[in-house]
Amino acid sequence: MSGVAWVEPAGSLRRAEETVGDIQMVVAADAPSATVDVVAQFPDFDRLLHTSARRVSAVINRTQIGIRFEEPGNAGAALLHLTGSRAHFRALQVRAAERGWRLTPEGLHAGDGRLSPAASEDAIYAALALPFIAPEIRNGEDEIAVAAGGRLPRLISRRDIRGDLHMHSTWSDGQDSTEAMVTMCRDLGYEYIAITDHSARSGLARALTEDNVLRQADEIAALRERFPEIGILHGCEMEIMPDGTLDFPDHVLATFDIVLASLHQRDGQSPDRLLARYVGAMRHPLVTLITHPTNRMIPHRPGYDIDYDRLFEAAVDTGTFLEIDGAPGHLDMNGAMSRRAIAAGVSVAIDSDCHRAVFLARQMDLGVATARRGWVEPRHVINSRPLADVRAAIARKRAS
Repeated sequence: MSGVAWVEPAGSLRRAEETVGDIQMVVAADAPSATVDVVAQFPDFDRLLHTSARRVSAVINRTQIGIRFEEPGNAGAALLHLTGSRAHFRALQVRAAERGWRLTPEGLHAGDGRLSPAASEDAIYAALALPFIAPEIRNGEDEIAVAAGGRLPRLISRRDIRGDLHMHSTWSDGQDSTEAMVTMCRDLGYEYIAITDHSARSGLARALTEDNVLRQADEIAALRERFPEIGILHGCEMEIMPDGTLDFPDHVLATFDIVLASLHQRDGQSPDRLLARYVGAMRHPLVTLITHPTNRMIPHRPGYDIDYDRLFEAAVDTGTFLEIDGAPGHLDMNGAMSRRAIAAGVSVAIDSDCHRAVFLARQMDLGVATARRGWVEPRHVINSRPLADVRAAIARKRAS
C-alpha cells in the first residue's frame, strides 16, 4: 500500500504466547488518518467495530483485530508498547527514568520534554544502553538484567533447523502419504527428516503394526532412491506401556534408524509411576528422543504433574533428547519448561509432530517460536546439526 513503510504484529501474537486472544498490529504510515480510511474499507473484514484517526478495530474469521497507525518516526515506540509484555515495558520505563528519560508509547522524552525519535525498537533499546531483546522473551522477568550484562543468548531461528525428526504418515494417523511428507520436506529445504508413525498400542484407530514395519521400510528405501537430496530416517513413535516396557520388542526396534518414545495415557498412575515409565524408556539404548514430555493438550489438559527436574537429570544421564513439539495442541515443552531443561543440561529436538504435509512448515515455526520463549540456542538443538551428527548421537546412545 502506498505510503506504508512497514506492518508488524504486536501483543501476544508477536511474543509467541501459547494462546492469543485478539490480534494487534502496528502500521507505520506517512499519513495515518488517510491510511485508516483505506484500511477501513477492506472487503475481508466480516465486521468493522471501530475507527478513529489512528485505529481500526474489526472482526475477521471470528477473530478481533486491532490495528494502530503511526508515523514512521515514532512507530517503533508504539510497536514496543503494544508488543509488551506490560511487565517488560514497565521495566524499560524504570530503566529510562534512571537515565533521565521518560518512556511512553509515543517514545523517549528528555527532561525538558523533548521527544527523541523512536522509529524502531532497536533505537529505543540502544538509547537505554541495551541490545535488542527478542519479543519472545519479553516477560518482565530477568531479560533486561541479562541484556544489560551482555549475556543474551542467540536464540534458535527457523534458519537453524536442518531437519524434522517427528511426523506421521498414512501408516498411522497421518493424513498424507510418506511420499507427500518427503516431497514437502524436500521443498522446505530440509537436509533430513524422520518418518515416525505411532506404534500399534498407541490407542489410535490406525497405527503401525510389527507386520507392517518391513513394508514401510521397503517404501522408505524406494523413496531414498527417488529423493537422494534429502536423508530419510525410518523411525517410530513408540508407546511406553503401563508396565514401562516399549510397545515393540527390541529386535523390531533395532530395525529403525531412530526411536521416539511417548507416554500418551496416564492409565490412572501416580506421578512417580509416570516418571518411572519415562526414565525406564530413557534408559533403553534404542530410545533417542522423548516426545512432548508433559503430554498436555491446550487448553483442555494441563499435562502430567511429575518431577521434571528428575526427568531432566535422567535425560542428561542417559543422553536422551527431549522434544519441543510444534503441534498447536501441544507446544510441549513450553517456554518456561524448555528454559529449565536447557539450564539442567538437556539437549532438545524441535519437531513439527505433523500429520499433514501442508502444515509441516507452520508447525515447525510454532516449535521454534516456543523454543525461543525458552531461551533455546542452536547449540542446544540436535536437529540444528548435520545429519552425520544426528546419526552419531543415535549411535552413541545405542552403544551405551
